[in-house]
Order: sequence, then C-alpha cells, then structure tokens
Amino acid sequence: MSHPPQTRHALVMGAGLSGSAVAHSLAVRGWAVTVIDQAGGVGAGASGLPAGLAAPHVSPDDNVLSRITRAGVSATLQRAQTLLQSGTDWALTGVLEHNLAGKRKLPTADPGSPDNALDGSSPASAAQIAAAGLAPGTPALWHGQAGWIRPRQLVAAQLQTPGVQVLWQHKAQAIERRGDLWTVTDAQGQTLGQASLLVVASAFDSLALLQPLPGFAVPLNPLRGQISFGHMHDLNEAQRQLLPPFPVNGHGSFISNVPTPDGQPGWYIGSTFERNCEQAPVREEDHAANQLRLATLLPDLGAAMQDQFGPERVHGWAGLRCTLPNRLPAVGPIDSERLPGLWLCAGMGARGISLAVLCGELLAAWLENEALPLAPSLAKHLAAERYKKH
Repeated sequence: MSHPPQTRHALVMGAGLSGSAVAHSLAVRGWAVTVIDQAGGVGAGASGLPAGLAAPHVSPDDNVLSRITRAGVSATLQRAQTLLQSGTDWALTGVLEHNLAGKRKLPTADPGSPDNALDGSSPASAAQIAAAGLAPGTPALWHGQAGWIRPRQLVAAQLQTPGVQVLWQHKAQAIERRGDLWTVTDAQGQTLGQASLLVVASAFDSLALLQPLPGFAVPLNPLRGQISFGHMHDLNEAQRQLLPPFPVNGHGSFISNVPTPDGQPGWYIGSTFERNCEQAPVREEDHAANQLRLATLLPDLGAAMQDQFGPERVHGWAGLRCTLPNRLPAVGPIDSERLPGLWLCAGMGARGISLAVLCGELLAAWLENEALPLAPSLAKHLAAERYKKH
C-alpha cells in the first residue's frame, strides 16, 4: 500500500486508545515514535473510560462488522494478556449477551467453513442464564472469548513501549507538509514535531487538524457517551446476591467487581449514545437513562439497585467517541497521492476497546508490507482511502 519511509521516525497525534496502539505497533517494529497530546496525562479523552468490554459483535449473516470486531477482540485480549495484570487491569471472564428484542443472532454455522468458527460464541446455557439472574428461557448468547478491561491501563502500558516518547500538554493547531516532512505546529506557530510519517489518531479532534487540507473528506462525527458507576461497599447483601458473576451486555453493559478510578471495587452500567454533541459533561438525566438500561438488561437487579442511583451514591463518567457512518474505523493513508505520509487511525465509535489494537497492527502491517492481521477482503473496509475524493 505504501513504501516505508527512509527515516523510521513517526509522529502520532493523540495518546488515547488509537494513538497508543499505533505507537506500540510501530515501536515494536523498530520505529522511533513521538506521540503528541494536549492532555496532561493518560485517559483525558474517551480512553479514560473506567471500565468497558472487549466482546464480539454477532449477526445472523456474520457481516463485515462482526468479522472485523471478532478479529479485533482477539487482538485486544492478546495485547492485554501480554501487557496487563489479570484481575486488576482486565479479566477474561466471558460475557453473557441478553438478546433483547431478538436483535442479535449467531450465524448458521457451515461445518465445512473454518471462517464460521465463532471463537467461543454460542447460545447461553440454562446455568449461565440463571447465573445472570434472568428468567429461564431468556434468549441469550455466551461469548467465551470476551471480558472486561480498563482502557487507561492499556493506554499507559502501550505508551511505555521502548521507542515511544510522549509530549503531554502540547496542543497542535495545524499540520502542513514542508518538503518531505509533515510539520505539527501549535497556536503560536512553534514546531511541535516533524517526521515523514504523521499518523492522526486524536478521535474527533482529528477533524479540526485535517479539514483544512486539500481533498480531505473523511466524515468524522462526535458521539458522547456516559456511564454510571458506584462502589461495591454501598451494596447490601440482597443486592450482592443478585450480581451476575460475569459482565452482561445487550442493552448497554453491566460490569461489577472492577476497580473504580479511586481503586475501590465498583459496578458499572452504560453507556448512553448522543450524536453530534461536542461536549462531554456528566448529566443527571443520563444516570436516569442508565438506570432504565439496567432495569431492561437485568430486571431483578435493576429493581434491587434503585437506591444506588441517588445523587449521593452514583458517580458518572462521560467522554466523546468518534464515529463514521458505516461504524467502521478509517485506517491508513488518507490520500497517498496528494497527502503522502499522512495516515489516519480514527472512527472507532463505541468499539475502541475492541478495535484500536487491531487497527494499530493493520496500519503497521501496511506500512511495513507485512502479512495483514486480518483477511485483505476485510482490511479494505477499514482503509481510510475509501473516502478519497476522485
């Protein structure tokens, strides 16, 4: 797709899930990587989500999104196993998916096709449904290759890869090509960095940097999300008895016994989805929306935990994700003819945990002309150049 530049130095804009994944994937291949971020430290944007799930997306026809997400979850879990501490930073718990309104169905497996090996996804057993506190016969799926993860821990570990340098509190104002180098400058016109390869991975903030460039047409949109969480020590014995022993998703997701930002064990429900919102305050009405989510997802637990959503107990976190119309990220060169050396890794939406590691590996594999981490027929659906203006 592109030939590696002679000088193996890359600039990466953004130190979140996408940027840190790109930085790690390039650094382990021998690149010197400088990451530039306006925040003061790890997890200021959507990657500050206290806890989330790496779980596959399933569809009756095993569509492109399902196949890419499955590969992505596998890549994330592998990375977590390598870099993180099991039990405190992440855990391979399995995830039960409550199949509300019949939205999610497994494809009909073709025994002769290895592509239909669904990596541990199957109809949930009666015992698993009962353990989740759902009524017998509730339609549900079980994803064995899935679990919870604390994104900040993954971001921090990826940024600590030898060869990666992070410039915190550096706000980029503009990018331009000077000779063979991409130059990043701040509001005062000071140069923050120069390299022949610049990867923009700063979620929705990517748009302001890229829009002034000739021919840029990737339709990045903001998506605000809020989760509600509380502390395990606030739960009474009756509430604890109803907690599922694994995360449950299907209408938002519920996770328990995972450390909160203050290090205390906690529970989480969310998240909300608000499109075209460029701010991310925590809102009372979104706690109410998440309470309703829990009541729908796990009715008995939702009824029992009503008191946990009072203002003196419930905590919130909100962040901005970045989406694209077909829910698939944009990765790789933006326009290799008009903008050589300018690459993108953005548009993960609400699936950053499941897709960022895979996208970083795909970008590095394209750059190094390696075998791709997923089938070329799927990789083409992620190529940023699909938005190139002809």
